Amino acid sequence: MFHMMKHRPVILGAVLLMVAVAMAQSRRETEALSVQGYQGQASVIRYQGHVFVDAQELAQITNGSLSFEKNKIILTLPAPDGSSSSDDAHTSDFSRPFIKSAVEAMASIREWGGMLMVTVQDGYPVGNTMAGNTIVAFQDRAADNVALASAAASTASDSRGLELLQNEFNNVQAWSDKFVEARRSMSAANLTVSEGALKNDEGAQKILRCGQFLAQMFASGTFQDDAVCH
Repeated sequence: MFHMMKHRPVILGAVLLMVAVAMAQSRRETEALSVQGYQGQASVIRYQGHVFVDAQELAQITNGSLSFEKNKIILTLPAPDGSSSSDDAHTSDFSRPFIKSAVEAMASIREWGGMLMVTVQDGYPVGNTMAGNTIVAFQDRAADNVALASAAASTASDSRGLELLQNEFNNVQAWSDKFVEARRSMSAANLTVSEGALKNDEGAQKILRCGQFLAQMFASGTFQDDAVCH
């Protein structure tokens, strides 16, 4: 049996079974195998409904390599562009520009959310007042930084991380809007909450947990997922 390791997906013109077998007593149909993205051909034999190819020839035309470990033959196929295997090992990594922008955006969202919670807990109105205007300033800064992170996103992992970042921004926005509306409707019971009440506020706790998760994720440089940010 052969164990195959690929650096990049390689589209083959036939089903490859890397097996060396003796078929001297059976009828064989010999053909040539071409690999899309590479030059050259490898010999192929059809036998009892299966297709077999010479592993050494395949390694040659794909600029790959064969290695041997006890009872295994390992065929390593590089990508057509010659990129190394380390690329696949880091497909979930964020790009450096995105990490920098996302960390700054996350910090501004946490400042905004923290200021909002302190304002609400102390009973200050969140609407068009000095406290409310301060909240708006933090919100605008967070929105600008999220926009910068969006512009910096260039990979699939960046886009997935950006989605979670935007979810956190939207959750803080929704939580803020709730208290602005409470002020407008003069629902005094909803204007001030105690520290204990914040611990029981599902929206506030979701914001806190997601913020902690995102801060750790962006610091690690690798995309992860958590239901708390959805």
